Amino acid sequence: MRGLRIVELVPSLDVGGAERMAALMAMELQALGHRVTLVSLYDSTGSWIEAELRSAGVPLRFLGKEPGLDLRVIPRLRSLLRGLRPDVVHTHLHTLKYLLPAGVGLGHRVVHTIHNLAEHEIELSGRVVHHLAFRAGVVPVAIGDAVAASVLRTYGLAPGRTIPNGIPVAASVAPEGARAQVREELGLPGDVPVVVTVGRLNPQKNHALLLEAFARLPPAVHLLVVGEGELRGELSRRAGELGIGGRVHFLGVRRDVPRVLAAADVFALASGWEGNPLVVMEAMAAGLPVVATSVGCVPELVAPDTGRLVPPGEPAAFAAALAELCSDLVLARRLGTAARAVALARFDAPVMARAYTELFAVLTK
Repeated sequence: MRGLRIVELVPSLDVGGAERMAALMAMELQALGHRVTLVSLYDSTGSWIEAELRSAGVPLRFLGKEPGLDLRVIPRLRSLLRGLRPDVVHTHLHTLKYLLPAGVGLGHRVVHTIHNLAEHEIELSGRVVHHLAFRAGVVPVAIGDAVAASVLRTYGLAPGRTIPNGIPVAASVAPEGARAQVREELGLPGDVPVVVTVGRLNPQKNHALLLEAFARLPPAVHLLVVGEGELRGELSRRAGELGIGGRVHFLGVRRDVPRVLAAADVFALASGWEGNPLVVMEAMAAGLPVVATSVGCVPELVAPDTGRLVPPGEPAAFAAALAELCSDLVLARRLGTAARAVALARFDAPVMARAYTELFAVLTK
């Protein structure tokens, strides 16, 4: 198949699941011989995702969007598209409302990946735009069966394809010695059980429930919280109120997530809702058992032989699942080994990229 000209269109290159998936797609598609440009509506953020893309040689373009609805982006995007002449524009999150008017008459096909349950992905006005777009020829792609069901629920149609997210599985394995090094850096004893969570500190991820559950665990267990967000101060205060402030370590955004995962024994995700979270795949690829709420596509990733699923909104159930694994690290390691085997078989990013390439090829015949 000839190499295609592809534009990956994202709101920004801040650190988040959809942004990481788009960046991985750009790098993998480029490796497959396609000409890929990643376009951000907002200016450069200097994130580590952006640095990775630059290092991989993926061309980046920034459109200088201001917060809120910024109609000046439309002519900027149109001018860029006329110069790039893409065969396919692959959109993410709320970018369709800018692409549709910008792309009128330019002849490219449009594929839109839905990264979360459709009713949660974007605001109501955005869902109206998507409803019209999908009926006008934009091809929706779901990232898992639960997301596909939500597309049918929300938009009254089935997605054009269901293509699970992927990760660079090999890159999720930390270098030798990382476990001891990170524990020493954080002042953690080498033999205490450690739980880790990774994600934005926002309402969706429900770190508050995780703290409530963690407070029920024995005092020897520590929790590493990787990520940043608007709830940082509130969560830090809550940890203090629960008497666990000395055992909860807020690490902010980290570029060395595989090293941090290596320092832990169990991965936790307490989200109220999810799409198909990359962080669960990364934790499994790193050989960690997963304790997570049974939301979105998470049950499509985690099984009884790789972790524990609990109902959302139930801190006691979450605490019981964490306690089981933290009190039996032999069991935790056995589940983690099985989780890594699943990740190797199912989650590698080239599998995702090839599936999108096949879809793009069909659309551009």
